[in-house]
Amino acid sequence: MRDSMQESGPFVKLLAAVGGAILLVLGLMFSLVVLAVAVVVGLGVLGWFWWKTRELRRHLRENPPPGRERQSSSAGRVIEGEAVSVEEDAGRMTSNHSPESPERRPPD
Repeated sequence: MRDSMQESGPFVKLLAAVGGAILLVLGLMFSLVVLAVAVVVGLGVLGWFWWKTRELRRHLRENPPPGRERQSSSAGRVIEGEAVSVEEDAGRMTSNHSPESPERRPPD
């Protein structure tokens, strides 16, 4: 079995390590370029969208939609309330013998 496996010398190991390091550096450089291009394209799209919607934002600022007039925070209306969630057992809902339910009476 050892005859079929050829042992590599220190020169081959050094060459493999240098090749791996070069590939790692090239991969990092490529990923940085891709990231930089993605950021530039994203900022460009965001700037284009901001530029295209500037007239709409100005119009909404000057003429708010009905029911959304500007109010100061102290002039707002506060509605207080309380909610209770009641969960019933599925077995009680289908049973005709539930003592809690006066509408459900056993057949006579």
